[in-house]
Amino acid sequence: MSVVDQPLILGENLSLEPFPQQSPDASSSTILIVGGGVTGLINAWVLLDRGYHVTVVSKEWASFTDQQRLTSQIAGALWEFPPAVCGQHTDVLSLKKSKHWCMVAYDIWAAIASNPSLAALAGVQMRASNFFFPCPIEDLPAQHHKMEEIANSGVHGFSRSAESIHKHGINPRYGAVDAYEHLAPVIDTDRCMEWLMLLVQSKGAKFHTETITGDLFSQEQELLSRFAADVILNCTGLSALSLAGDKTCYPLRGALIRVVNDGTDFPKVESSLAITADAAQDNEIVFIVPRNDNILLIGGVAQPGRWDLDLTLESPEIKRMRARAEAFLPSLKHARVDPEYPIAQGLRPAREKNIRVERELRTRTMDLHGEPSEEASRIIHDYGHGGSGWSLSFGCAADVANLVEDVLHNLPASRMKVPEKVAVEDSRLATVSQQSGPIRARL
Repeated sequence: MSVVDQPLILGENLSLEPFPQQSPDASSSTILIVGGGVTGLINAWVLLDRGYHVTVVSKEWASFTDQQRLTSQIAGALWEFPPAVCGQHTDVLSLKKSKHWCMVAYDIWAAIASNPSLAALAGVQMRASNFFFPCPIEDLPAQHHKMEEIANSGVHGFSRSAESIHKHGINPRYGAVDAYEHLAPVIDTDRCMEWLMLLVQSKGAKFHTETITGDLFSQEQELLSRFAADVILNCTGLSALSLAGDKTCYPLRGALIRVVNDGTDFPKVESSLAITADAAQDNEIVFIVPRNDNILLIGGVAQPGRWDLDLTLESPEIKRMRARAEAFLPSLKHARVDPEYPIAQGLRPAREKNIRVERELRTRTMDLHGEPSEEASRIIHDYGHGGSGWSLSFGCAADVANLVEDVLHNLPASRMKVPEKVAVEDSRLATVSQQSGPIRARL
């Protein structure tokens, strides 16, 4: 058990204002965050609002040109209850934690979406998210169990009905016979990354551009000294392969086709539509998500171990991906690709044991009055999210904030574990509403 176990409460220890919920002073601890993607920025937000000084170091930042974007910007950024459509999170520990983390994030993204002006700035909307199946869901035990968990998790707007197949114009010959839907946050990642960067800077974060190479553990003391930091937080995604010395990290290449969704060439798609890999007849994903008012994402692929980013609209897997989507939703045969940004591709930061949110477990042997003594590291890790970084963001950051307190209280490190009585239905502390006042997220 952590020395503290604070829930995230919007309005109490998490604020949407451009200043920290709790202002730091000269004696406040400094957290050095390595990594400037969504994981690093959300952690910065949470820690700033708890009164810490925060410095974010990154080799690159979100860009909004025709150059390669960050992985956080490439993401489909449709909130999903795990395991996600790409089906990569299978470790029991990781799944249990993820089901908890995702609901923390759900509450906060939903709260942002409930405020029209804020939703526009952050690029966050609540949309119907539909999942289709080639047989009654009861015939797919894993999917049936997941559906029941979702129905009882506290998500908004859950319903099950095969009528969704006809409602959304799904090709009956594709084989879909059952479906359910619920409301889910959909995030315009370009807009949201820009908003997050401005928000955390306004709260006092310092940004420093630098490429850090090599194992963080081996240079821990130098980094702590150079940045006058008390704790180091590793949010480097796939770079944890070297920065954490974690050989279980691997790339999961993904790609999305971007088409114009303005209602001109086909009826505007307002809801996300998906068939998961394990439910699809050919074991390949169908993933259709309205990114913003005029762009629709068509996916997807999940290719483990592929490091190259050389996919084009003519690549065989991309042509198959589009053909699947058009067979599933025939109106897409008339879709025009976005001329400025036709295909988004990136490397999801996957890990064999899946997500890691824990302290560095390696220790140093120190000389204490002539006797050897083990000293705990002051590094915390938050990486390995695969394609679920946005979905799990605030939940992981809440756990990290508690681990920071453990480090500052010089508690020994321990392996990531699930509390004995964690259950999705019991972890919901309050329902997000559009009313004012604190919104208590799950933790």
